[in-house]
Amino acid sequence: MLSALLLIPFAGALGLLCWPGELSTERIRRTALALLVLQLLWSLRVLLAFDFNDPGLQLQESFAWVDSIGLDYRLGVDGLAMPLVLVNAALTLVSAICTRDLSQRPRLYFALLLGISGAVNGAFLSENLLLFFLFYELELIPLWLLISIWGGANRGYAATKFLIFTAISGFLILGAFLGLALVTGQADFGIHAVTTAQLGMGTQLVLLGALLIGFAIKIPLVPFHTWLPDAHTEASTPVSVLLAGVLLKLGTYGLLRFCLGIFPEAWALLAPWLAGWAAVSVLYGSLAAIAQRDMKRMVAYSSVGHMGYILLAAAAATPVSLLGAVFQMVSHGLISALLFLLVGVVYRKTRTRDLEVLRGLLNPERGLPFTGTLMILGVMASAGMPGMAGFISEFLVFRGSLAAFPVATLLCMVGSGLTAVYFLLLVNRAFFGRLAVTPPSGDPVADSRLEVRLPAVALRETLPALALASGVVVLGVLPWGLGKLSEQATTAMAQLPALVAAIQGGGLLS
Repeated sequence: MLSALLLIPFAGALGLLCWPGELSTERIRRTALALLVLQLLWSLRVLLAFDFNDPGLQLQESFAWVDSIGLDYRLGVDGLAMPLVLVNAALTLVSAICTRDLSQRPRLYFALLLGISGAVNGAFLSENLLLFFLFYELELIPLWLLISIWGGANRGYAATKFLIFTAISGFLILGAFLGLALVTGQADFGIHAVTTAQLGMGTQLVLLGALLIGFAIKIPLVPFHTWLPDAHTEASTPVSVLLAGVLLKLGTYGLLRFCLGIFPEAWALLAPWLAGWAAVSVLYGSLAAIAQRDMKRMVAYSSVGHMGYILLAAAAATPVSLLGAVFQMVSHGLISALLFLLVGVVYRKTRTRDLEVLRGLLNPERGLPFTGTLMILGVMASAGMPGMAGFISEFLVFRGSLAAFPVATLLCMVGSGLTAVYFLLLVNRAFFGRLAVTPPSGDPVADSRLEVRLPAVALRETLPALALASGVVVLGVLPWGLGKLSEQATTAMAQLPALVAAIQGGGLLS
């Protein structure tokens, strides 16, 4: 059942590339959409077969692959991976739906989208460290191509920067996995928690440090975040949706599954420092967002801040905070995808994202009123407004982390307040006031007579954003479904014996 989540996108990508003869862009797009709808339906089928009361890995598949190096094909899904598989299927479909007017290499474009989706599924489902690494690296080149071929004017610089940072990330992760196998003598590359009875604390800290930096680059956390704003600025809207909504979650997933799951004792020792790192990342991302003029860069920097909440939750490692981390991964995926879609609509209609130029887009006659309404909903959700998905995730993170790290949690709460500040600046500058999408001349009389009529937004341009907005509201009003899906897995992770003993011994919760 799980292998089908790899077979559908990979076979579809290969079929698109190898199909003989000429195919129209629209036919290629419809084929890709059909495959992605099938992938989403199959993900829902896996969900129906999932036992919500079982905290362990389910629906496991395994067979020997390359025994000589410990690379086995082992798949499984639990309450940590299942929500992310669903988010991947949904947002990849949204990215394909939003791809229109593709003028070059449509076969390659949609094949790359399918390949990335399959690689992400493989990473979330892998039970073997080397298998995870293979899938983790497999999405690197396709995303680099999507930015470098279909990106903006500075796409070469942004794509190369992304490639270098992510390659270093993969190098560190592989080094940590190989080092773990070397010092433990376990060459099966299974996911096993290690303690000081097996490895000294110094060795654990070195290996955990390599993993932490590797996944921090991918998340990204300060100071390894600099590739993300450039990549988002130059990427097309569908690629930004995929990057923010799905690919960043490979880093946060690795943080929980491998850093916390394999090195619980070393993790507890570093937890106070990690909480401080989370607070720095949240505050820096929020303050950097306030300083941006480009709407897309502002949303990109908001991701840097919001990913810090997950590090805080993981540092506290309580059942409530870890459940909040899962909620944050899912809610951020939906909210960031929604915001990038709406920024894309604004750019297509106005040809600018400059907040010093845009204003009055809520004008009901000549502006983009429905787009503006959805944007207001999206920024409210990102700022943690009650009734939205962002509120649920932030409340769980803060509630679960406050006892362990009160100062870091309070600083992150300040960062949450700053989210409202920079998104209020975005909405106030771009959507209120008199409609204008050209730089003001400085002449009050001329500027007051400026008349602009923007092209209407077609229904097909709005439906994906409307679907995501509905998901954000539904998850905020009815969070019990996701909570029930993930609660058993996150509780079991928080109750790892070595983690509990280390936390109690260090007095983190006293």
